[in-house]
Amino acid sequence: MDDSESPDHYETLQLSPRADGDTINRVFRHLAKRLHPDNAESGDAAAFKRVMEAFQVLSDPELRAAYDANYERMREARWRVFDRDTACDDVDRDRRIRSALLSVLYAARRNDPERPGLGGVELERLLDCPEEHLKFHVWYLKENQLIQRTESGAWAITAAGVDHVLEHGRTPRTGLQLLAGGSKAMNL
Repeated sequence: MDDSESPDHYETLQLSPRADGDTINRVFRHLAKRLHPDNAESGDAAAFKRVMEAFQVLSDPELRAAYDANYERMREARWRVFDRDTACDDVDRDRRIRSALLSVLYAARRNDPERPGLGGVELERLLDCPEEHLKFHVWYLKENQLIQRTESGAWAITAAGVDHVLEHGRTPRTGLQLLAGGSKAMNL
């Protein structure tokens, strides 16, 4: 299994990588109760198994340290949507960049609503797209009120941006991409 296929235990438990042990335990208990196969209303054996695996790793300090050591590289591989060679003037590629930018900001807000923003450097790194290519797309999305600056100066998706992702996007089970890049239905 390569890094892009490895499970994201933080995503499974719907936690920030900064979560402390008490938070991990509290969220685990809530999810385990809801997803346990014996729960007639919301039981899901496969999801329960993923939650158990995530909890086993994140609740053990040694296993979590080993997991965290590779987590950033794994996350970058998962979000790699295109490479620098494809970030050029082409309209379809521009659409992919805007879709990827909205998808990353959507995931950031969904994962940590209290601190939903990502800085320019982090966006460059996650999208592997240089700042000079991102400037136009950030401007365009901001002018269309799909993204905005947070108080800390980071970029975050707006409610209109979330609606746009939900209307035009899809959320595959792999977690690789939230919007279908280059989709004809998308009019960014």
